[in-house]
Amino acid sequence: MYILRCSDNSLYTGYTVDLTRRLEEHQEGKASKYTRGRRPVKLVYAEQHPDKNSALKREWAIKRMKKAAKEGLLSRNGSIT
Repeated sequence: MYILRCSDNSLYTGYTVDLTRRLEEHQEGKASKYTRGRRPVKLVYAEQHPDKNSALKREWAIKRMKKAAKEGLLSRNGSIT
């Protein structure tokens, strides 16, 4: 599960089994419609989960958060640079 910061300062939350590959796809505009028009994107947060189900549940929970709550999560846990 990961969070990207887009060029317009919006946040995108997703799930993948190969983070490096997925980030490349986002940067190339091949990963999602949302990020395609908001490149470049920057990885700001990532979590590992033991299985797909728990990662998808966490992704869904974060997607339902308001942006201020997501920013709080990032500030509490530190952004990835």
